[in-house]
Amino acid sequence: MMSFLRALLRSKGGLIGAIILLVLVAVAIGAPLLDLPNPIRGDLRARLVGPTWEGLFAPGAHPFGTDPNGRDILARVIYGARISLSIALAAVLLGALIGVTLGIVAGFTGGWVDAILMRLVDMQLAFPLVLFALLVVAALGPSLTNLIIVLGITSWTQYARIVRGQVLALREREFVLSARAAGAGSLRIMARHILPNVMTPVLVVGTLELARIIVMDAALSFLGLGVQPPTPSWGRMLADGRVYITSAWWVVTFPGLAIALTVLSVNLLGDWLRDYFDPKARQ
Repeated sequence: MMSFLRALLRSKGGLIGAIILLVLVAVAIGAPLLDLPNPIRGDLRARLVGPTWEGLFAPGAHPFGTDPNGRDILARVIYGARISLSIALAAVLLGALIGVTLGIVAGFTGGWVDAILMRLVDMQLAFPLVLFALLVVAALGPSLTNLIIVLGITSWTQYARIVRGQVLALREREFVLSARAAGAGSLRIMARHILPNVMTPVLVVGTLELARIIVMDAALSFLGLGVQPPTPSWGRMLADGRVYITSAWWVVTFPGLAIALTVLSVNLLGDWLRDYFDPKARQ
């Protein structure tokens, strides 16, 4: 653990990404403890108020301005982080659960099982992910749960392909052959000997997928197929403010910056994790 932290401290990109991400997560978790206006209740008397830093901590101050319904944009960006990050994390976990399970089964079992599962992967990869997500969300209906399911099932293929390749190499290793000789069943070998040895690439892929899912969540919300109003989400804020982009720039600028900053931090951290766990990159 200490060597991991020391390596992170030596990497400027990884450290910056980790700090930004930790701050975003901390602010999102601690949002109820902050003295913020209600992110849902609006005040039409204060609609489209521009950003102002005078009297920042005074009651009624709007550092990021207000939206067309008079809602404080800073509060909505912070509470939107809770929604967007929760969706992304849940979707990554769901995609990893499906992909890792099927990847281990395909690589360890081989034969027709491997062939069928890999053809499913090829079929989904051949279909545009955004179009696939649009079709599924439109069929199931826009909701938080359906959005997580859609984003999860559009990401499992990455895990499955990488894990399968790892398992193909691991299943002929001495420790797996020894477990077979000792009478261990296939499920026990996959769970106790194969799974722990494929978690490193899964961690790296999951970090990079987190950034992609945040962007896709914003895209679906922008199209009206994500989180439904009045729940704040970054993509929905962009959609609601696009008609005011020339007259009230702050309505779309701050949620857009939140998306960009989050994706940047995740990519920086993911790139560092990839290099850290790659022995060739550390030589």
